[in-house]
Amino acid sequence: MRAAALLLLGGLLALASPALAQERTPAQRQTLVDIAYVLGESHALRQVCEGAYDQYWRDRMIGVTDTEQPDAALDRRMKEAFNSGFAARRTEYPQCTRASRIAEAAVARRGQSLASRMGSVAHRLDPREAEARRQALELAPPVSP
Repeated sequence: MRAAALLLLGGLLALASPALAQERTPAQRQTLVDIAYVLGESHALRQVCEGAYDQYWRDRMIGVTDTEQPDAALDRRMKEAFNSGFAARRTEYPQCTRASRIAEAAVARRGQSLASRMGSVAHRLDPREAEARRQALELAPPVSP
């Protein structure tokens, strides 16, 4: 079970690019909302077995919003998604069971997939932007030590 959590955490670390949410495409912004939902689900499923004091996935959600610095509308959507994911899984799995552990692993895999998708597109540049950056570097005066 911890391996599934590590997969999700690893994927979330891929999000830690310096890009701000305002620079994200609409599809990327939706993926962030989807990730927030998964984090809410993960939080509920983990708390069911570890106890209400466990804030592991809530803290990760805070880390995502700190990194992304979303505008007010996206921040609201992400928080609503987190809370909806939490409520859905808390209702579905009120007690720690084998089924809740299986659900936790499935949610972690879905979150890892979403985070990997975000990580893979976060570093792609539009070809025109890449060319403009290359030209700017060529024209820049050399930096002396």
